[in-house]
Amino acid sequence: MHRRFPRYGASMGITALIPDMTIGQLTTEAVSRWGEIWDEKAARMLVLLMCPRKERKIMELHGDMVEHGQPVLTVFHRPRQEAQLLEKQGFNPRDASFQFVDLSSPDLGPWMQHLITNEHWLRSSIEIVSVPFSMNLPSQRSFETQRILCFRHPSLPALEKYYLPFPPNSIPGKCFVSLPRRQAAELARQQAEVLGVGRLEKKPTITEIPASQKPTPIVSSEAADPAANMDDVMDGFSSNMLAEMTSDAELQEQENVALPPSTPPVKEQKPVAEHAFIPLPPGAAPKQDNIPEPVEETLDESAMIPASESIPIPEVEPEPEPEMSEIEKEFRELVTGLLAAGVQPSDMMDDPRWDNITERASAAGFETWPVFLELAAME
Repeated sequence: MHRRFPRYGASMGITALIPDMTIGQLTTEAVSRWGEIWDEKAARMLVLLMCPRKERKIMELHGDMVEHGQPVLTVFHRPRQEAQLLEKQGFNPRDASFQFVDLSSPDLGPWMQHLITNEHWLRSSIEIVSVPFSMNLPSQRSFETQRILCFRHPSLPALEKYYLPFPPNSIPGKCFVSLPRRQAAELARQQAEVLGVGRLEKKPTITEIPASQKPTPIVSSEAADPAANMDDVMDGFSSNMLAEMTSDAELQEQENVALPPSTPPVKEQKPVAEHAFIPLPPGAAPKQDNIPEPVEETLDESAMIPASESIPIPEVEPEPEPEMSEIEKEFRELVTGLLAAGVQPSDMMDDPRWDNITERASAAGFETWPVFLELAAME
């Protein structure tokens, strides 16, 4: 069921989402965040709203449709391990969403007027109790039990106690802040993510300058006389061209200068040896009879390879054949005898001895079929 609120007056709020925050942190930073909008002397109170889970989105934007004078801080809590404590009271935690609302006392009436008058919400009180330490919840922090006002949808049953692992002002998560005036909402856009819009960028301010204060542009003499400017450009172009032609002619003259004749290379003279080599007569050659000839050492490959006789070869012992049971011997004798008598393997089952011996073989755990195939193949 969608609710329709009349929008009247400019003091209705605009809801902003601030992630990873607690009500306690927002209260501490309220002056620096909202300045004059936040009244430190205003009396504030904490209430618990219990709505059906499908209406949570509507309760997140409730401040947009309510007239209020001070910022309203809200946060939702979902029971997890402490849900069993609510089930013991006969309350199904999956049916409801639990919203803690921190607001000024004068704003409580306008905040709840539509819910009580049109939707018939019920008012009661509830105890906010610390979760027992026996549950061993992470980040558990005890606090004193406090009784606060509770408003619930008529479809939800009453609840006597609500359990939390830490104080209500320390519940972390997404905080929904409803600011009362348009100028305050503009400040919230700069600090938080506005629901349904996203983070807005600050628009640049454009200041108009009167025509009397605009600076007059300075016009140069070149711009005033374009013909004279063109003549100067042409003169400069001609002088540059003449200078380039002159430099090219000088470079060409330098290239045509004759080089001096090259001197022939001086041949290097080979040095004269001080001692000349004179061959000796044939009879004067030195005797080399006493020089022993080199003997090539050859390794005896047979010495490196050990004799095969020195390595004993182990004898392979044949595996002993398993002993044949009496029932197997009897079955083999039956099949062999029938084959010798000329009985076909397909006709052996008609023999009166076949059923008797197969029953006894089955009782003894002997498989007759593999042996039967073996003997039939040998035939």
